[in-house]
Amino acid sequence: MARSLVDLLTTHATHRPDQTAYRYLVTGDCDGEIQELSYARLATRAQAVAGRLQESGLAGGRALLLHPPGLEFICAYLGCLAAGVVAVPGIPPQGHSWSHRALTRTKRLIADADAGAILGSREVIASLEALAEQLPELDGVARVVTEDIPDEAAAGWRAPDLTADSVAFLQYTSGSTSAPRGVVVTHGNLMDNERVITERMGHTPEVIEEYGRELIVSWLPVYHDMGLVGPVLNTVHLGLTTTLFSPLHFLQRPQRWLEAISRYRPHTSGAPNFAYELALKHATPELLDGLDLRSWRVAFNGAEPVRPATLRRFAETFAPAGFRREAFYPCYGLAEATVMVTGGTVGAPPVLLERENGAADAAAVGCGAPAEGMTVVIADPDRKEELPEGGTGEIWVQGESVARGYWRNTLASRETFRATLPGREGRFLRTGDLGFLRDGELFVTGRRKDLLVVDGRNHYPQDLELAAELCHPALRPGCTAAFSVDSGAEGEQPVLVAELAPEADGDAETIADLIRAAIGETHGLSVHDVVLVRPGTIPKTSSGKIQRRASRAAYLDGTLSPVGVPATG
Repeated sequence: MARSLVDLLTTHATHRPDQTAYRYLVTGDCDGEIQELSYARLATRAQAVAGRLQESGLAGGRALLLHPPGLEFICAYLGCLAAGVVAVPGIPPQGHSWSHRALTRTKRLIADADAGAILGSREVIASLEALAEQLPELDGVARVVTEDIPDEAAAGWRAPDLTADSVAFLQYTSGSTSAPRGVVVTHGNLMDNERVITERMGHTPEVIEEYGRELIVSWLPVYHDMGLVGPVLNTVHLGLTTTLFSPLHFLQRPQRWLEAISRYRPHTSGAPNFAYELALKHATPELLDGLDLRSWRVAFNGAEPVRPATLRRFAETFAPAGFRREAFYPCYGLAEATVMVTGGTVGAPPVLLERENGAADAAAVGCGAPAEGMTVVIADPDRKEELPEGGTGEIWVQGESVARGYWRNTLASRETFRATLPGREGRFLRTGDLGFLRDGELFVTGRRKDLLVVDGRNHYPQDLELAAELCHPALRPGCTAAFSVDSGAEGEQPVLVAELAPEADGDAETIADLIRAAIGETHGLSVHDVVLVRPGTIPKTSSGKIQRRASRAAYLDGTLSPVGVPATG
């Protein structure tokens, strides 16, 4: 039985050496330049990287991976696993320059992970060398251009003695409510979560045969758990052929995603909710005429609130191209559980539950049920007691996919990964997310730390954000932040910061008034302030989640740049 993805890669390279493991659309276009990597070639490159790392005495240490989108990252990542080196996926700079934010994050990752090496492309390593004076953290850290490692280095590779408890990689959290922390993911965690993904998404032997092993298309960032553990590593787990392209190419032209699905006809492809909204925005009649989406059976949607209005409009818009509503697959997961926790039933439509206010677009969307071997309970976060079905509390998770803890952070690990419940055996992961269970279906309602408490009543920020976004078409879906501030005599009051399309600058004051009216009507709240800002202004994590605390800090610091003249309370 395979103990790790390293074993599986070796097996695939032996039994299907010429099969394509990954196809990469260099320009993001199906008719542009395409790079392909067979299983034999993938194994050779991974072993070459591993051989070089072992030769350099890095086995057992950590290596920060800073590759631009492409196949080289995958070779380097698998090379780390094959060497017994702990991989630390990092966010590479865009182009040849480093922003202050990217440089600060990289410094912190080098120091926090205590990285012994940085693996990257020629351009990335050269740009780091040029910044050596600003990066004292680089002292004593080996810099390795993985594409320059010759295939001959594979001859020096020695298979490491990996066990389920061996650390595979550190997945740094996206930091939606706090500073990122390194989640310690073992080979056992990784293998179990690949089992979970395979089971919940219906990647059965029969489906694999039906699709000729062409199961997945993805543009998701590979340095993030959703794009890495899902599309990239499930490929090696099952011996699939997967088509990949850059998230930048998707953002530049969202139609590329659907065109790739139409061309390569995968079973599974997905993204956070904002991606479906972008696809809708560019859904021209000409695009629809050229698409065939009938093969698409699992359109997963996770990492941020799943909007029922998005599901409805996407299904209606792309039905002429063969898309079925039953393909929508809301899911829930987090890095602390490797990635996937719950997922829907393949072939069944999403489960919607009407909210108290009865607005169809404000319905709660079920995120499915846990896979066999995973337990999800809802607990009172203060009393640490399990709540009955239907009760809203903190989502707690138990199973072999739950990671070991946070890297070199004993206190945070104890608080997050060592929770216990009366009447339940074993320890639980406290996710920090709020939700409830109904007939075995998990409904996620928000982050505990983001909850707004106004006049003694709890309000979920995403509910206020949705109410605001529905006010006017110039407000960008998934680009609104709601939080509360101390307004003095009135106590905590809500503030809405929303991104506005440039062509609506002249209507900013009117749109701000519409937001105030909508929040008052649907939630009975008086809004302290509405700030409309340029697109791309609101802070988000690497996976696209709104950083509400960072937005609040920017508001209080006065560093937001409003457009027009928003009304002020």
